[in-house]
Amino acid sequence: MMRSMSRQPVSMDELVEHWTVLDDEQDLVTGKRGATKLGFALLLKYYTRHGRFPRGRADFPDEVVGFVARQVKVPAADFGFYEWSGRTIEYHRKQIRDHLGFRVCGVADADKLTDWLAANVAHAERSTDRVREELLKHCFAERIEPPPPLTASCGWCARP
Repeated sequence: MMRSMSRQPVSMDELVEHWTVLDDEQDLVTGKRGATKLGFALLLKYYTRHGRFPRGRADFPDEVVGFVARQVKVPAADFGFYEWSGRTIEYHRKQIRDHLGFRVCGVADADKLTDWLAANVAHAERSTDRVREELLKHCFAERIEPPPPLTASCGWCARP
């Protein structure tokens, strides 16, 4: 897996703190095999850390893939075979949301988030990065998966 030149190496402390598959998470991973097992474990740990799903393989530094792969006893190279669309990943996302107590952002949630953002952040903050950061933190605190534009198509919201 190629790492971009601007990405800093992931420290062992960060790997242990954010990418260790915990006992209750191992129960979710059990029963899955190969690329599916590794992909699920990486999605789970990414969501636990960021409160949203990754956009794709590029969101995972080599050190992270290797660290998680060793824990679930799957070769790191198998991550290249994980399917990023289809029924399996959608089922994985549902399992992860259910396990972590998150829900998909519905229309009512989006309306409430818009109102919260207008009342609490946007009137005082002009930096799009700060607005995005505050909204993502609020979504995480409310256990709401950010609306799709915040994780995929919205340019200023899509950055990790």
